[in-house]
Amino acid sequence: MRQWATSARADETGCPRHVAEALLELAAGTSARRPAPASASPASASPASGFTLMVVGLPTRQLERASATFRYWAGLGRRWVGDPARWRMVAVDVASPHLPLLAAQQPRWALWVDSDPDAFRRAWRLLVRLAERQGPRRLLAVHPTGMGRHGLLDNLRQAAWAYLGIDLVVLA
Repeated sequence: MRQWATSARADETGCPRHVAEALLELAAGTSARRPAPASASPASASPASGFTLMVVGLPTRQLERASATFRYWAGLGRRWVGDPARWRMVAVDVASPHLPLLAAQQPRWALWVDSDPDAFRRAWRLLVRLAERQGPRRLLAVHPTGMGRHGLLDNLRQAAWAYLGIDLVVLA
């Protein structure tokens, strides 16, 4: 995999540079150590280690919005977040040819759900694409602070499970 990643050029494969770099890091990390199981919680990891969260629905330049939500959740006392600075957010495009590989290798995924009038439509389309392309089957719903569980988030969670078999975890 390392040879492929170094020989493939982003413009030839349509793979964004940050995804190719994440794949290289994964290849280097899996040869040196075994990946953490999907059920591992941040509280059980060593303090020096970090966590990678693959985020769908936000471009790289807007990942700060997801980080702000994690800081907000930590401020509310949500212990599973731990230190928000330990979370490394990686934007993933659902059109990436590496989505199935990333879904198999990365245990932590999130879907950004915005709060504007078109948020449900955009989030639903992303979930459909994830289901079609062998993406992750369990994602954390990350959203702007102050968004309630009832309405958009609950409807999206229920529809994702009923129609796509995707478990969308809502912590609002």
